[in-house]
Amino acid sequence: MADNPPTDHPADPLVIPFGKATARPDGQRPRVLAIANQKGGVGKTTTAINLGTALAAIGEHVLIIDLDPQGNASTGLGIDRRTRRTSTYDVLIGAAPMREAVVPTAVPQLYIAPSTLDLSGLELEIGQSRDRAFRLRNALSNINNGARSYDFTYVLVDCPPSLNLITVNAMAAADSILVPLQCEFFALEGLSQLLKTVDEVKKTLNPKLSIHGIVLTMYDSRNNLANQVVADVRQFMGRKVYDTVIPRNVRISEAPSYGKPVLVYDLKCVGSEAYLRLATEIIQRERELKAS
Repeated sequence: MADNPPTDHPADPLVIPFGKATARPDGQRPRVLAIANQKGGVGKTTTAINLGTALAAIGEHVLIIDLDPQGNASTGLGIDRRTRRTSTYDVLIGAAPMREAVVPTAVPQLYIAPSTLDLSGLELEIGQSRDRAFRLRNALSNINNGARSYDFTYVLVDCPPSLNLITVNAMAAADSILVPLQCEFFALEGLSQLLKTVDEVKKTLNPKLSIHGIVLTMYDSRNNLANQVVADVRQFMGRKVYDTVIPRNVRISEAPSYGKPVLVYDLKCVGSEAYLRLATEIIQRERELKAS
């Protein structure tokens, strides 16, 4: 699928046709999806930002939790580093409740708990604590309760590119794992390592953890290797692979430099259309899970 040809920078007004907000009983726990892959550059942050926006566009109330010390999800949603007074680091060391870290984005129904570089030292600070793997789960336990209550239906956790204590916290708190997988030669090798970690977390910390799905990213139909990777991953993982494939698209790459999701930057590009399809597919899988 080829990129759209470059056009002038899109106008600033929001153009997403946002749906009616999904109603959820007061205090009900949101669904938590950890977006994880220990490999860097596979599209974790891009997926968190744009899937979160797409879910908000179809009526969900979404919180993105930025657990990467680089803070790219926060920057990509226009949250200036100088305004991040309370971050996920403060939450995980126990200095602040999660609701104090939550800030609105320019996208209706989409919020973020931003990160800072302080998060890179978290393991040294809490590594000896007995509850070290459950800091995020505990912080999310009452996110939809209290004086400053929210009504989140989904929480998306953007994990760092490593299988460290931060990622383990995300997996211990999550209902399911969403795995972005770049269409490249070593994709399956990295996936095997991640699946082993998920199994370990399931055995020791979170028995209900599951793989929600694998989303193939940065796909270029003109590349024979990319087509082979898609075929291999579908053969290896079967129905766990989403039907939606995210194409390599220049608009997806440009959007973060403007502090915007691609759905706001250019709603009509192939990247935006793909993330809207992915959000619809995820909602459908959620319905199937509830029915089973």
